[in-house]
Amino acid sequence: MNFTMKEIVKFVCDNDVRFIRLAFADLRGTFKSITILPTELERAFDKGISIDGSAVDGFSEVANSDLFLRPDPATLTLLPWTSSEQREIRFICDIVRPDGTEYESDPRKILKSTIDKAFKLGYVVKIGAESEFYLFKTENGKPTKEPIDNGAYLDMAPTDKGEELRHEICLCLQEMDMFPETSHHEQGAGQNEIDFRYSDALSAADNFLSFKSVVKTLAARKGWYASFMPKPLVNEAGNGLHVNLSLVKNGENIFDVGENCSTDDAKCFVAGVLEHAEELTAILNTTNNSYERLGYFEAPKVISWSRNNRSAYIRIPSSSADGNRMELRVADAAVNPYLAVSAIIAAGLDGIQNKTKLAAECRENLYLKEVCDKYKPFPKKLSDAILISQKSKLLAETFGADVLNKYLNILTYDAKRATDDLLFRRL
Repeated sequence: MNFTMKEIVKFVCDNDVRFIRLAFADLRGTFKSITILPTELERAFDKGISIDGSAVDGFSEVANSDLFLRPDPATLTLLPWTSSEQREIRFICDIVRPDGTEYESDPRKILKSTIDKAFKLGYVVKIGAESEFYLFKTENGKPTKEPIDNGAYLDMAPTDKGEELRHEICLCLQEMDMFPETSHHEQGAGQNEIDFRYSDALSAADNFLSFKSVVKTLAARKGWYASFMPKPLVNEAGNGLHVNLSLVKNGENIFDVGENCSTDDAKCFVAGVLEHAEELTAILNTTNNSYERLGYFEAPKVISWSRNNRSAYIRIPSSSADGNRMELRVADAAVNPYLAVSAIIAAGLDGIQNKTKLAAECRENLYLKEVCDKYKPFPKKLSDAILISQKSKLLAETFGADVLNKYLNILTYDAKRATDDLLFRRL
Protein backbone atom coordinates (compact mmCIF):
# COMPACT_ATOMS: atom_id res chain seq x y z
CA MET A 1 0.00 0.00 0.00
CA ASN A 2 1.28 3.46 -0.90
CA PHE A 3 0.84 5.50 2.27
CA THR A 4 0.58 9.29 2.29
CA MET A 5 2.82 11.37 4.55
CA LYS A 6 -0.19 12.10 6.78
CA GLU A 7 -0.97 8.38 7.12
CA ILE A 8 2.65 7.56 7.95
CA VAL A 9 2.83 10.24 10.64
CA LYS A 10 -0.42 8.91 12.13
CA PHE A 11 0.96 5.34 12.05
CA VAL A 12 4.09 6.50 13.87
CA CYS A 13 2.01 8.24 16.55
CA ASP A 14 -0.57 5.46 16.92
CA ASN A 15 2.12 2.79 17.36
CA ASP A 16 4.38 4.89 19.59
CA VAL A 17 7.27 4.41 17.15
CA ARG A 18 10.63 5.46 18.60
CA PHE A 19 12.99 4.64 15.71
CA ILE A 20 12.82 4.48 11.92
CA ARG A 21 15.19 2.21 10.03
CA LEU A 22 16.04 3.16 6.44
CA ALA A 23 17.31 0.11 4.57
CA PHE A 24 18.90 -0.39 1.17
CA ALA A 25 20.99 -2.96 -0.68
CA ASP A 26 24.56 -2.51 -1.88
CA LEU A 27 25.75 -4.05 -5.14
CA ARG A 28 26.56 -7.36 -3.40
CA GLY A 29 22.96 -7.55 -2.25
CA THR A 30 23.85 -6.98 1.40
CA PHE A 31 21.09 -5.29 3.38
CA LYS A 32 22.36 -2.11 5.04
CA SER A 33 20.58 0.58 7.03
CA ILE A 34 20.69 3.80 8.99
CA THR A 35 18.32 4.66 11.86
CA ILE A 36 16.63 8.02 12.34
CA LEU A 37 14.25 9.42 14.94
CA PRO A 38 10.62 10.29 14.07
CA THR A 39 11.48 13.97 14.10
CA GLU A 40 13.55 13.40 10.92
CA LEU A 41 10.85 11.51 9.03
CA GLU A 42 9.52 14.38 6.93
CA ARG A 43 13.06 15.41 5.98
CA ALA A 44 13.74 11.83 4.87
CA PHE A 45 10.79 11.91 2.48
CA ASP A 46 11.43 15.46 1.31
CA LYS A 47 15.20 15.52 0.77
CA GLY A 48 16.49 12.12 1.84
CA ILE A 49 18.96 11.10 4.53
CA SER A 50 22.64 11.47 3.64
CA ILE A 51 25.05 8.51 3.55
CA ASP A 52 28.70 8.21 2.57
CA GLY A 53 28.55 6.46 -0.79
CA SER A 54 32.33 6.01 -0.88
CA ALA A 55 32.07 3.66 2.13
CA VAL A 56 29.77 1.30 0.19
CA ASP A 57 31.57 -1.00 -2.26
CA GLY A 58 30.65 -0.21 -5.85
CA PHE A 59 28.98 3.11 -5.06
CA SER A 60 30.51 6.62 -5.17
CA GLU A 61 34.09 7.84 -5.25
CA VAL A 62 35.47 9.80 -2.25
CA ALA A 63 35.51 13.04 -4.25
CA ASN A 64 31.78 12.73 -5.01
CA SER A 65 30.50 10.64 -2.14
CA ASP A 66 27.23 12.18 -0.96
CA LEU A 67 24.20 10.00 -1.62
CA PHE A 68 20.72 10.16 -0.09
CA LEU A 69 18.26 7.50 1.05
CA ARG A 70 14.67 8.29 0.15
CA PRO A 71 12.09 5.96 1.76
CA ASP A 72 9.58 4.13 -0.42
CA PRO A 73 6.28 4.65 1.45
CA ALA A 74 4.89 1.37 0.08
CA THR A 75 7.51 -0.56 2.10
CA LEU A 76 6.46 0.69 5.54
CA THR A 77 6.54 -2.18 8.04
CA LEU A 78 6.64 -2.51 11.80
CA LEU A 79 9.49 -4.73 13.02
CA PRO A 80 7.61 -7.23 15.22
CA TRP A 81 10.57 -8.24 17.36
CA THR A 82 11.26 -4.75 18.71
CA SER A 83 10.06 -3.96 22.24
CA SER A 84 7.40 -1.35 23.06
CA GLU A 85 10.13 0.85 24.58
CA GLN A 86 12.11 0.75 21.31
CA ARG A 87 9.33 0.27 18.77
CA GLU A 88 10.81 0.46 15.30
CA ILE A 89 9.49 0.67 11.76
CA ARG A 90 11.43 0.16 8.57
CA PHE A 91 11.32 1.47 5.04
CA ILE A 92 13.26 0.18 2.05
CA CYS A 93 14.81 3.14 0.27
CA ASP A 94 15.70 4.29 -3.18
CA ILE A 95 19.10 5.95 -3.54
CA VAL A 96 19.37 9.41 -5.10
CA ARG A 97 22.07 12.00 -5.78
CA PRO A 98 22.10 15.40 -4.00
CA ASP A 99 20.09 16.92 -6.87
CA GLY A 100 17.37 14.28 -6.42
CA THR A 101 18.14 12.28 -9.56
CA GLU A 102 18.19 8.49 -9.41
CA TYR A 103 21.54 6.92 -8.59
CA GLU A 104 22.52 4.61 -11.44
CA SER A 105 24.26 2.05 -9.21
CA ASP A 106 21.20 1.52 -7.02
CA PRO A 107 20.25 -2.12 -7.73
CA ARG A 108 16.62 -1.44 -6.81
CA LYS A 109 16.48 1.28 -9.47
CA ILE A 110 17.82 -1.22 -12.03
CA LEU A 111 15.03 -3.67 -11.25
CA LYS A 112 12.40 -0.93 -11.41
CA SER A 113 13.69 0.03 -14.88
CA THR A 114 13.53 -3.60 -16.04
CA ILE A 115 9.98 -3.98 -14.69
CA ASP A 116 9.03 -0.81 -16.56
CA LYS A 117 10.44 -2.24 -19.79
CA ALA A 118 8.35 -5.39 -19.33
CA PHE A 119 5.26 -3.28 -18.63
CA LYS A 120 5.76 -1.25 -21.81
CA LEU A 121 5.83 -4.53 -23.73
CA GLY A 122 2.54 -5.51 -22.10
CA TYR A 123 3.78 -7.84 -19.34
CA VAL A 124 3.63 -7.85 -15.56
CA VAL A 125 6.13 -10.24 -14.01
CA LYS A 126 5.18 -12.22 -10.90
CA ILE A 127 7.85 -13.84 -8.73
CA GLY A 128 7.64 -16.41 -5.94
CA ALA A 129 10.84 -17.42 -4.15
CA GLU A 130 11.74 -20.71 -2.47
CA SER A 131 14.74 -20.25 -0.21
CA GLU A 132 16.77 -22.80 1.72
CA PHE A 133 18.94 -22.13 4.76
CA TYR A 134 20.83 -24.03 7.44
CA LEU A 135 20.55 -23.64 11.20
CA PHE A 136 23.79 -24.15 13.09
CA LYS A 137 24.68 -24.24 16.77
CA THR A 138 26.85 -21.48 18.21
CA GLU A 139 29.68 -21.61 20.71
CA ASN A 140 30.56 -18.60 22.85
CA GLY A 141 28.41 -16.50 20.56
CA LYS A 142 30.24 -17.58 17.39
CA PRO A 143 28.75 -19.78 14.66
CA THR A 144 29.89 -23.37 14.31
CA LYS A 145 29.25 -25.76 11.43
CA GLU A 146 27.38 -28.21 13.66
CA PRO A 147 23.72 -28.38 12.49
CA ILE A 148 20.99 -28.15 15.12
CA ASP A 149 19.58 -31.56 14.09
CA ASN A 150 20.14 -34.60 11.89
CA GLY A 151 16.81 -34.38 10.14
CA ALA A 152 16.10 -35.13 6.47
CA TYR A 153 13.51 -34.06 3.89
CA LEU A 154 10.08 -33.36 5.46
CA ASP A 155 11.05 -34.84 8.83
CA MET A 156 8.90 -33.81 11.79
CA ALA A 157 9.62 -32.83 15.38
CA PRO A 158 11.31 -33.99 17.53
CA THR A 159 13.79 -35.02 14.79
CA ASP A 160 13.21 -31.67 13.12
CA LYS A 161 14.37 -29.15 15.72
CA GLY A 162 13.78 -26.10 13.54
CA GLU A 163 10.01 -26.43 13.30
CA GLU A 164 9.19 -24.00 16.11
CA LEU A 165 11.57 -21.38 14.72
CA ARG A 166 10.10 -21.75 11.21
CA HIS A 167 6.65 -21.14 12.68
CA GLU A 168 7.92 -18.01 14.44
CA ILE A 169 9.51 -16.81 11.19
CA CYS A 170 6.30 -17.34 9.21
CA LEU A 171 4.18 -15.51 11.79
CA CYS A 172 6.68 -12.65 11.86
CA LEU A 173 6.68 -12.42 8.06
CA GLN A 174 2.89 -12.27 8.03
CA GLU A 175 2.95 -9.40 10.53
CA MET A 176 5.27 -7.63 8.07
CA ASP A 177 2.80 -8.17 5.19
CA MET A 178 4.83 -10.90 3.55
CA PHE A 179 3.14 -14.14 2.62
CA PRO A 180 4.92 -17.45 3.13
CA GLU A 181 2.98 -20.46 1.80
CA THR A 182 4.86 -23.49 3.11
CA SER A 183 7.78 -24.37 5.37
CA HIS A 184 9.55 -27.64 6.03
CA HIS A 185 12.79 -29.43 6.86
CA GLU A 186 14.95 -29.88 3.78
CA GLN A 187 17.36 -32.66 2.77
CA GLY A 188 20.42 -31.55 4.73
CA ALA A 189 20.97 -31.96 8.46
CA GLY A 190 19.66 -28.74 10.02
CA GLN A 191 18.48 -27.47 6.63
CA ASN A 192 15.15 -25.67 6.24
CA GLU A 193 13.04 -24.13 3.49
CA ILE A 194 10.33 -21.46 3.39
CA ASP A 195 8.40 -20.78 0.18
CA PHE A 196 6.60 -17.55 -0.70
CA ARG A 197 3.37 -16.78 -2.51
CA TYR A 198 4.00 -14.96 -5.78
CA SER A 199 3.99 -11.16 -5.85
CA ASP A 200 5.16 -8.41 -8.16
CA ALA A 201 8.87 -8.58 -8.98
CA LEU A 202 9.95 -5.54 -6.92
CA SER A 203 8.11 -6.70 -3.80
CA ALA A 204 9.57 -10.19 -4.23
CA ALA A 205 13.13 -8.80 -4.27
CA ASP A 206 12.42 -6.50 -1.32
CA ASN A 207 10.83 -9.37 0.59
CA PHE A 208 13.74 -11.71 -0.01
CA LEU A 209 16.16 -9.35 1.72
CA SER A 210 13.64 -8.81 4.53
CA PHE A 211 13.18 -12.58 4.83
CA LYS A 212 16.90 -13.19 5.25
CA SER A 213 17.04 -10.48 7.89
CA VAL A 214 14.10 -11.99 9.81
CA VAL A 215 15.56 -15.52 9.68
CA LYS A 216 18.95 -14.40 10.96
CA THR A 217 17.46 -12.18 13.67
CA LEU A 218 15.07 -14.80 15.07
CA ALA A 219 17.65 -17.60 14.82
CA ALA A 220 20.15 -15.49 16.77
CA ARG A 221 17.56 -14.97 19.50
CA LYS A 222 17.46 -18.74 19.94
CA GLY A 223 21.23 -18.92 20.10
CA TRP A 224 21.51 -20.41 16.60
CA TYR A 225 23.19 -19.18 13.43
CA ALA A 226 21.21 -19.13 10.18
CA SER A 227 23.36 -19.55 7.07
CA PHE A 228 22.34 -18.88 3.47
CA MET A 229 25.79 -19.88 2.18
CA PRO A 230 25.33 -21.89 -1.06
CA LYS A 231 27.27 -24.96 0.14
CA PRO A 232 28.14 -24.72 3.86
CA LEU A 233 28.64 -28.49 4.34
CA VAL A 234 30.60 -30.60 1.87
CA ASN A 235 28.51 -33.76 2.05
CA GLU A 236 25.07 -32.18 2.46
CA ALA A 237 22.64 -30.45 0.11
CA GLY A 238 23.37 -26.85 -0.83
CA ASN A 239 21.16 -23.81 -0.25
CA GLY A 240 19.29 -23.02 -3.43
CA LEU A 241 17.06 -20.07 -4.25
CA HIS A 242 14.41 -21.34 -6.65
CA VAL A 243 12.79 -18.50 -8.58
CA ASN A 244 9.22 -19.15 -9.73
CA LEU A 245 8.19 -16.72 -12.46
CA SER A 246 4.96 -16.13 -14.33
CA LEU A 247 3.84 -13.53 -16.87
CA VAL A 248 0.58 -11.62 -16.73
CA LYS A 249 -0.80 -10.01 -19.88
CA ASN A 250 -4.13 -8.18 -19.96
CA GLY A 251 -4.81 -9.42 -16.44
CA GLU A 252 -4.27 -13.10 -17.22
CA ASN A 253 -1.38 -15.43 -16.47
CA ILE A 254 -0.10 -16.49 -19.90
CA PHE A 255 2.69 -18.73 -18.65
CA ASP A 256 1.74 -21.92 -20.45
CA VAL A 257 4.23 -24.13 -22.26
CA GLY A 258 1.83 -26.99 -22.89
CA GLU A 259 1.46 -28.61 -26.27
CA ASN A 260 -1.84 -26.79 -26.93
CA CYS A 261 -1.02 -23.36 -25.47
CA SER A 262 -2.59 -20.40 -27.27
CA THR A 263 0.51 -18.17 -27.18
CA ASP A 264 4.23 -18.68 -27.69
CA ASP A 265 5.20 -15.89 -25.27
CA ALA A 266 5.99 -18.21 -22.37
CA LYS A 267 7.96 -20.61 -24.57
CA CYS A 268 9.99 -17.74 -26.01
CA PHE A 269 10.58 -16.35 -22.50
CA VAL A 270 11.99 -19.69 -21.31
CA ALA A 271 14.03 -19.96 -24.50
CA GLY A 272 15.51 -16.51 -23.88
CA VAL A 273 16.58 -17.40 -20.35
CA LEU A 274 18.17 -20.61 -21.61
CA GLU A 275 19.93 -18.81 -24.48
CA HIS A 276 21.51 -16.32 -22.05
CA ALA A 277 22.12 -18.86 -19.27
CA GLU A 278 25.92 -18.70 -19.47
CA GLU A 279 25.89 -14.87 -19.25
CA LEU A 280 23.53 -15.01 -16.25
CA THR A 281 25.60 -17.49 -14.26
CA ALA A 282 27.83 -14.94 -12.50
CA ILE A 283 24.72 -12.95 -11.53
CA LEU A 284 22.85 -15.99 -10.16
CA ASN A 285 25.88 -17.75 -8.63
CA THR A 286 28.06 -15.03 -7.17
CA THR A 287 30.62 -16.87 -5.02
CA ASN A 288 33.28 -19.53 -5.50
CA ASN A 289 31.27 -21.65 -3.07
CA SER A 290 28.20 -21.42 -5.35
CA TYR A 291 29.85 -23.75 -7.86
CA GLU A 292 30.38 -26.45 -5.23
CA ARG A 293 26.60 -26.75 -4.95
CA LEU A 294 25.83 -27.12 -8.66
CA GLY A 295 25.37 -30.64 -9.99
CA TYR A 296 24.53 -32.25 -6.64
CA PHE A 297 21.38 -32.86 -4.58
CA GLU A 298 18.98 -31.74 -7.34
CA ALA A 299 20.98 -28.60 -8.19
CA PRO A 300 21.28 -28.36 -12.00
CA LYS A 301 24.42 -29.25 -13.91
CA VAL A 302 23.68 -28.28 -17.53
CA ILE A 303 21.46 -25.87 -19.48
CA SER A 304 18.14 -27.59 -20.08
CA TRP A 305 14.43 -27.48 -19.35
CA SER A 306 11.77 -29.97 -18.43
CA ARG A 307 8.17 -30.03 -17.31
CA ASN A 308 8.74 -32.06 -14.15
CA ASN A 309 12.41 -32.98 -14.01
CA ARG A 310 14.09 -31.58 -10.88
CA SER A 311 17.55 -32.04 -12.39
CA ALA A 312 16.80 -29.41 -15.06
CA TYR A 313 18.00 -25.79 -15.14
CA ILE A 314 14.41 -24.66 -15.67
CA ARG A 315 11.49 -26.79 -14.54
CA ILE A 316 7.84 -26.29 -15.48
CA PRO A 317 5.93 -27.54 -12.43
CA SER A 318 2.63 -29.39 -12.76
CA SER A 319 -0.01 -26.70 -12.30
CA SER A 320 -2.84 -24.86 -14.03
CA ALA A 321 -4.32 -21.38 -14.49
CA ASP A 322 -2.76 -18.88 -12.02
CA GLY A 323 -0.27 -21.54 -10.88
CA ASN A 324 1.39 -21.85 -14.30
CA ARG A 325 5.02 -20.76 -14.08
CA MET A 326 8.65 -21.58 -14.70
CA GLU A 327 10.97 -22.53 -11.86
CA LEU A 328 14.59 -21.49 -12.32
CA ARG A 329 16.64 -23.82 -10.11
CA VAL A 330 20.21 -22.61 -10.56
CA ALA A 331 20.31 -19.50 -8.34
CA ASP A 332 21.42 -19.49 -4.70
CA ALA A 333 20.68 -17.23 -1.75
CA ALA A 334 23.96 -15.27 -2.03
CA VAL A 335 22.53 -13.28 -4.96
CA ASN A 336 21.65 -9.64 -5.12
CA PRO A 337 17.91 -10.24 -5.70
CA TYR A 338 17.39 -6.98 -7.60
CA LEU A 339 20.13 -7.75 -10.12
CA ALA A 340 19.24 -11.45 -10.35
CA VAL A 341 15.56 -10.81 -11.07
CA SER A 342 16.47 -8.02 -13.52
CA ALA A 343 18.77 -10.35 -15.44
CA ILE A 344 16.20 -13.16 -15.62
CA ILE A 345 13.44 -10.83 -16.82
CA ALA A 346 15.72 -9.16 -19.39
CA ALA A 347 16.79 -12.52 -20.81
CA GLY A 348 13.19 -13.72 -21.06
CA LEU A 349 11.99 -10.53 -22.72
CA ASP A 350 14.85 -10.82 -25.20
CA GLY A 351 13.54 -14.27 -26.06
CA ILE A 352 10.03 -12.90 -26.63
CA GLN A 353 11.21 -9.96 -28.74
CA ASN A 354 13.42 -12.18 -30.90
CA LYS A 355 10.87 -15.04 -30.98
CA THR A 356 13.59 -17.43 -29.78
CA LYS A 357 12.57 -21.04 -30.35
CA LEU A 358 12.44 -23.30 -27.32
CA ALA A 359 14.64 -26.38 -27.58
CA ALA A 360 13.27 -29.86 -27.03
CA GLU A 361 12.37 -30.82 -23.48
CA CYS A 362 14.72 -33.11 -21.55
CA ARG A 363 12.90 -36.02 -19.96
CA GLU A 364 15.96 -37.91 -18.77
CA ASN A 365 18.01 -37.86 -15.57
CA LEU A 366 20.49 -35.04 -16.14
CA TYR A 367 22.88 -36.34 -13.49
CA LEU A 368 23.79 -39.28 -15.74
CA LYS A 369 26.97 -38.53 -17.68
CA GLU A 370 25.68 -39.92 -20.95
CA VAL A 371 22.67 -37.60 -20.69
CA CYS A 372 24.66 -34.56 -19.48
CA ASP A 373 27.02 -34.81 -22.42
CA LYS A 374 24.13 -33.96 -24.76
CA TYR A 375 23.66 -30.53 -23.20
CA LYS A 376 25.69 -27.38 -22.83
CA PRO A 377 27.18 -26.92 -19.34
CA PHE A 378 27.26 -23.57 -17.62
CA PRO A 379 30.61 -22.25 -16.32
CA LYS A 380 32.22 -24.49 -13.71
CA LYS A 381 33.75 -21.71 -11.60
CA LEU A 382 33.10 -18.07 -10.80
CA SER A 383 36.14 -16.68 -12.63
CA ASP A 384 34.96 -18.32 -15.88
CA ALA A 385 31.42 -17.04 -15.36
CA ILE A 386 32.67 -13.48 -14.81
CA LEU A 387 34.61 -13.53 -18.09
CA ILE A 388 31.44 -14.51 -19.95
CA SER A 389 29.31 -11.88 -18.20
CA GLN A 390 31.87 -9.17 -19.04
CA LYS A 391 31.08 -9.71 -22.73
CA SER A 392 27.29 -9.75 -22.29
CA LYS A 393 25.44 -7.07 -24.25
CA LEU A 394 22.24 -8.05 -22.49
CA LEU A 395 23.67 -7.41 -19.01
CA ALA A 396 25.38 -4.19 -20.11
CA GLU A 397 22.08 -2.87 -21.44
CA THR A 398 20.13 -4.03 -18.38
CA PHE A 399 22.49 -2.86 -15.62
CA GLY A 400 24.40 -0.18 -17.52
CA ALA A 401 27.94 -0.95 -18.67
CA ASP A 402 29.54 0.97 -15.79
CA VAL A 403 27.44 -0.76 -13.12
CA LEU A 404 28.08 -4.16 -14.68
CA ASN A 405 31.84 -3.53 -14.58
CA LYS A 406 31.66 -2.35 -10.96
CA TYR A 407 29.65 -5.40 -9.94
CA LEU A 408 31.87 -7.92 -11.71
CA ASN A 409 34.96 -6.23 -10.23
CA ILE A 410 33.46 -6.76 -6.77
CA LEU A 411 32.82 -10.43 -7.55
CA THR A 412 36.37 -10.80 -8.86
CA TYR A 413 37.78 -9.22 -5.70
CA ASP A 414 35.62 -11.45 -3.50
CA ALA A 415 36.60 -14.54 -5.46
CA LYS A 416 40.30 -13.87 -4.87
CA ARG A 417 40.18 -12.98 -1.17
CA ALA A 418 37.23 -14.74 0.41
CA THR A 419 37.70 -18.08 2.11
CA ASP A 420 34.71 -20.32 2.77
CA ASP A 421 35.06 -19.46 6.46
CA LEU A 422 34.65 -15.72 5.81
CA LEU A 423 31.81 -16.37 3.42
CA PHE A 424 30.08 -18.58 5.98
CA ARG A 425 30.17 -15.79 8.57
CA ARG A 426 28.91 -13.22 6.06
CA LEU A 427 26.06 -15.33 4.66
